[in-house]
Amino acid sequence: MGLLLPNTRSASRVQPDAVVGGTVSRRDDLDGLRGVAIALVVAFHVWAGRVSGGVDVFLVLSGFFFTGAVVRGVERSGWVCAKETARRTVRRLMPSLVIVLAAVLLATVVLRPYTQLGEAASQTLASMFYSQNWYLANAELDYLSPDASVSPLQHLWSMSVQGQFYLAILALLAGWAWLRRRGHAGRFTLVIVLVGLGTLSFWYAASGHAQHQAWTYYDSIARGWELLAGAVLAVAAPWLRIPNRLRWLAAAVGVAMVLSCGPLFDGANQFPGVAALWPVAAACLVIASGFGGARAWPNRALAGRFCTELGTLAYPLYLWHWPILIFYLGETGRAHAGIVDGLVVIGASLTLAYATTRLIETPLRMPPRGQKAENHRGTGVLVLATAVVVVVASLGWQVVLRTIPTEPLQALDTRLYPGAAALVSGAEFWPEPMRPTIFEGPSDTPAATSDGCITPNREVRVCTYGDQAATRSIALVGGSHSEHWLPALEVLGVERGFRVVSYLKEGCPVVLADQPSYAEFPFPECHEWSVEVLDRLAAESPDWVLTLSTRYRMNGLGDEVPAEYLEVWSALQDRGLNVLALRDTPRLRRDGVLYRATDCLAHRGDPDSCGLDRNDALDAHNPAEEPAASYPNVHSLDLTDAVCRPQRCRVVEGNVLIYRDEHHLTASYARSLAPELGRQIGTITGWW
Repeated sequence: MGLLLPNTRSASRVQPDAVVGGTVSRRDDLDGLRGVAIALVVAFHVWAGRVSGGVDVFLVLSGFFFTGAVVRGVERSGWVCAKETARRTVRRLMPSLVIVLAAVLLATVVLRPYTQLGEAASQTLASMFYSQNWYLANAELDYLSPDASVSPLQHLWSMSVQGQFYLAILALLAGWAWLRRRGHAGRFTLVIVLVGLGTLSFWYAASGHAQHQAWTYYDSIARGWELLAGAVLAVAAPWLRIPNRLRWLAAAVGVAMVLSCGPLFDGANQFPGVAALWPVAAACLVIASGFGGARAWPNRALAGRFCTELGTLAYPLYLWHWPILIFYLGETGRAHAGIVDGLVVIGASLTLAYATTRLIETPLRMPPRGQKAENHRGTGVLVLATAVVVVVASLGWQVVLRTIPTEPLQALDTRLYPGAAALVSGAEFWPEPMRPTIFEGPSDTPAATSDGCITPNREVRVCTYGDQAATRSIALVGGSHSEHWLPALEVLGVERGFRVVSYLKEGCPVVLADQPSYAEFPFPECHEWSVEVLDRLAAESPDWVLTLSTRYRMNGLGDEVPAEYLEVWSALQDRGLNVLALRDTPRLRRDGVLYRATDCLAHRGDPDSCGLDRNDALDAHNPAEEPAASYPNVHSLDLTDAVCRPQRCRVVEGNVLIYRDEHHLTASYARSLAPELGRQIGTITGWW
């Protein structure tokens, strides 16, 4: 989620919106469109937990305003005034951003566990230097990274897209200005170039949505066509005329499309693909409806005081509302805000937005004269000092984290750290400092993570562990929840004499559908990878294939066997392969929100309070047992009793940290599971 508000109302006084009959015409209705869009965005974030399409509307407006202003400047002077444009843009956008970043850092220090400071510092630097979208895109591809969806700075990805577009369009317009001075290019040529670039960007976005939506959502190139749509309108403005009798229809349809976008589309999983044509077309219709002649009544309604005043606060309101919401939900442990507390969040956001506009944004954008000039300089110095503190503090914490040892742990002394043995066999032990520690936990990963044997892409990577000279073999197949059993299988392979052959892909349990029922967006790459893996398994014919049999219910308690898993069992049966179907481990969730064990422990929690009730995490009986009985080649494994107590699934057992994040086992705890896993495998296979 998240959106970008390109300009405030007062900024449009500096950058008028349209050219009509060769003169600049101010567009109050577009200020009002900002107000309507920000109202929808905030409401959908607070009460619906989804995007409203506002990001796309604002990106169109951003491309329209910025490109139009630069093009008019070129036509006046013959040059792109890059220095003045950059100065004006930085003065408009940076002060409010700096204040919000400082507030978020301070709130993180005061309210959140210290384990989140490193992530907050990284995202602060990414936001400050307009690369937050790429930071989040890479986080989506890295299953080891923290869940970015709970970050109070996640929404700033769209500002990064905007800033990158500004640099790119300035470079393009500088080239156009050079050609124009030599008589080789006019507005029409520029329109053709912008349309061509926009078409390529749209094709890229549509293709990316079908292949990897998680990355495409943040991709600047995929978002470029939305900004270029506004840019085309700005350049083509002198030629765009809508007949009076159709102007009101265009405006009314555009406004209706803006209002209906949120209910009709799941923007987080569909934009900026083909579905984003809806909000982009809506914004374009409203913009185009104001070219030439008297304004239609929808434009006049948008230009009313309520909408335009809200548009004035749009940018700072955008900056403030998301972190306030995230910190509120984090402190209360709720997944969503209700009506009353949602209104409180919005009220606090509006108050801070107004204060930021009045005390920071307006004085620095419109420097006063006389005595007030001293106050202006003081405000500027304060913002600059705050920016320095934010950058230095963020960099400093990164340096501190680099000094903390995070090398993968070697095998722990089982007498001091029995781990799962404390549950399975009642092994006695004295309390010892938890291992891995809070800072060691996230890096206590299986070998496949460090040696690259779990693939992030379409490539099928095959690696061998355990007793590599053995004739017997178990193929470990699936995603990261299969991978986190590798340390236990490595131990067993060496002790019991079998090879562990891995076929692993991040975020991809073996499936034969482009979009499984439990997936939030299409992932055809996973399907393609799975088909090739099944064919390789048929050719290699391992003795057993170990893969997952269950998955947590996304919208409820307990666990289940997705229909797609049964389809894979059938495919394995058709290939004559025997299957060890392993029940998945519980995920740490409260009210549907995932949380990290290390965060909870660092934030006044203990192994019990940071855990969850077993009945909330898992069904009373293994849901895979009944369907597995219908497949003669499928045999169930269930190590729940080696991870959870009868009533509670804790995050530490036998002095060993169980989870390295929200749902992956630490390698140390997985190794402690080897005896029980070996007992169950031996019973099924008869190998020992």
